[in-house]
Amino acid sequence: MRVGLVSPYSYTYPGGVGRHVEALAEELMGQGHDVRLLAPYDPDDRLARIAHRGAAPDRRPMPDYLVPLGRTVGVPANGAVSNLSVSPEAVGLLRRELRGGGYDVVHVHEPNAPAVSWYAVEAAKVPLVGTFHCYSTNAPINRWWAAAGASRLYNKLHVRIAVSEAARWTAERFYGGRYRIVPNGVDLSAARPAHAEHGDGALEILFVGRAEARKGLPVLLRAFEALRTAGVNARLTVAGAAREEVDPILFDSEGVHVAGRVSEEEKWRLLGRADLLCAPSLGGESFGMVLTEAFASGTPVVASDIAGYRDVVRHGQDGLLVPLADPAQLGEALRSLALDRDLRARMSEAARRRARRVAWPQVASEVIEAYRDAQAAAVTEGRGSRAAIRMGLAPADGEAAVRPRRLPSLEPAVAKAGRRAAARVARRVALVAAAAGGIGLAALAVDQLGIEKIGHAVVAATPVWVLLAFGLMCLSMLVRAEAWNAIVRAALPGTPVHRRDTARATMVGVLMSATLPARLGEPSRALILSRRLGRVRDRFPVVLGTLVSQTLLNILALVVLGSIMFATVGIFRGGEDALVVATIAPLVVIALLLSAPALLRRGKPSRFARVRHAAAVARSATERVRSGLGVFRQPRLAAWATTAQLTAWAIQWLSCYVLLVALGLDHRAGVGAAAAVLFAVNVTAALPATPSNLGVFQAACVVVLSAYGVGKTDALAYGIILQAVEIATAVALGMPALVREGMSWKDLRLRALHATPVELAAASRHSREGAAEAEA
Repeated sequence: MRVGLVSPYSYTYPGGVGRHVEALAEELMGQGHDVRLLAPYDPDDRLARIAHRGAAPDRRPMPDYLVPLGRTVGVPANGAVSNLSVSPEAVGLLRRELRGGGYDVVHVHEPNAPAVSWYAVEAAKVPLVGTFHCYSTNAPINRWWAAAGASRLYNKLHVRIAVSEAARWTAERFYGGRYRIVPNGVDLSAARPAHAEHGDGALEILFVGRAEARKGLPVLLRAFEALRTAGVNARLTVAGAAREEVDPILFDSEGVHVAGRVSEEEKWRLLGRADLLCAPSLGGESFGMVLTEAFASGTPVVASDIAGYRDVVRHGQDGLLVPLADPAQLGEALRSLALDRDLRARMSEAARRRARRVAWPQVASEVIEAYRDAQAAAVTEGRGSRAAIRMGLAPADGEAAVRPRRLPSLEPAVAKAGRRAAARVARRVALVAAAAGGIGLAALAVDQLGIEKIGHAVVAATPVWVLLAFGLMCLSMLVRAEAWNAIVRAALPGTPVHRRDTARATMVGVLMSATLPARLGEPSRALILSRRLGRVRDRFPVVLGTLVSQTLLNILALVVLGSIMFATVGIFRGGEDALVVATIAPLVVIALLLSAPALLRRGKPSRFARVRHAAAVARSATERVRSGLGVFRQPRLAAWATTAQLTAWAIQWLSCYVLLVALGLDHRAGVGAAAAVLFAVNVTAALPATPSNLGVFQAACVVVLSAYGVGKTDALAYGIILQAVEIATAVALGMPALVREGMSWKDLRLRALHATPVELAAASRHSREGAAEAEA
């Protein structure tokens, strides 16, 4: 049989689907079939790197059975990057091959991927088989594609295959039709089990995957740090991601080896020597070929409890399934297997048996059966129905059409997960509502005041004074960094704390606060500095505590500004009590923080182990955070930090006044108005609803300056320019600091989101005895 295998993905940027198609081609050829693989091919050159965001293709020789279809580009899709061809050249090459190839069957993989797979299904004149690999719950995109013609296109397939229940769920849910399940195959002969080669008692954990958000590597790194902190002798090997991709999310490199991109041979060697494969993916997986490859190597799996993995891993038999995105639960699962060697041995044997059921000879025989069924369906097409099938108006399998239908979710119905999902949705709705409200108010203000008047007021600002305000704002940030340096030196006596490190961390924190709708600037700068001072896990809580000291000084500065504001204008007359409560609220929170360890020690211990553990973790964390307040026990450093911080506020106050001069408003609004503006924009920024608190920032300026007799148009123009100066300061200082740190904005955001250290519950006596036996 002459078979044309169509893959939309680049041969030299191999992924799960590409590897599956290649292995299928080799297995079919081994059984005597004539096979051609029609797929894009990217040469290793500069253009390929540009098209794939700097990623270089693998230097793979072109096999005889490959028909290259031109270059690809990296397209973000479903939480990963798909390397697809969207060029007319690829379609032209594919058209010529389909017309002159003489194929008995054309087998199209991922029929929903542009543009190669689309055209192959549309243009092939021979029996068609389609394999669906994708699992997706994104209803808007899938419904849009179905409405755009996907259902009509899929009607041309004589046989439809899904690689798993998850992939079949997606296809039936959104596109209808009938699907048979033929799983991804595994090459048992390639396995290299060698679990006995390492004899130092360390648990060998392996992660195989690219540095993509959906692969969940940050979750595993947090779990691994907690595992080692809990006293488990373990090593982690990361394969498939380069060192520069892992470094931004790696807090503690001890015990972690980054192997980078590895060859197939090296991958099998790593799978063979590992005690466990960890796959903490966050979703979007329909099967997970690396899971079955681990099984073939006799390696048990610890994986996320997601639909695609649940088809492969049998919980408690050949692996463990853990809740999604939960590093604590993942760490507990790893520790349980680290302490139970006998259980790992039983799982290893069960994994080998499981792999034999999806060996390539068995899978290939099911695929060949699908080819024969497709040929039979094509022969039985009647004259009347042939035209309808060619236009996609009737299904080519000869059966009655099956429409898309609602199906029960494949995700686990766990109440905790449901609460988390509800909380995430609520946060997103609140964020969207706040942003929409801000945009609406801004639009209303512009409509009422007139965009021409506002634009004229902005343009009328004197450039020299604006540049001076910008310079003062930059100087203010540098002086703030000096204050923080003194605070950190007091908190970490004996540790060299360089000014350039605190300055760089401060600038990066300012950049993050100015570009994200959350208070991620604070943990970001704490992370940047912590990595310069030693182990991030040890230093981060203390450095985070130093921000509390700086916050106390900021509150002192706000009290001074508020006093000046009260003395110069009566804007808050009658509402002073509420304003005082809002001002001292942070002080109350800090007081609770300081007293938390003592409060948590008192009282009768809970009879629930989880509550006791949570209290111990909270007590430990607050004690480490309190150490960041050490500056107030050292008069010299405390005086210097206080002076520097208040000086920074004074410089920023002067910058606000200079902008009033730039707009010619100083005759109506003087230094008191500048103090009031600085007070208002900082108080309203405590819980920012949008990046840089856009909209609310300008509203605060309008309210305050209006009380000083400034017109709303001029006040709004002032708010626009002041925020522009602040954002320009953040970018001008933060971007060079970020570049020198060797990180991208995306890397830093990912670090900040996964900054919280994870601690495991205390091991039971039985577990400790098991650990001792394992080490012996």
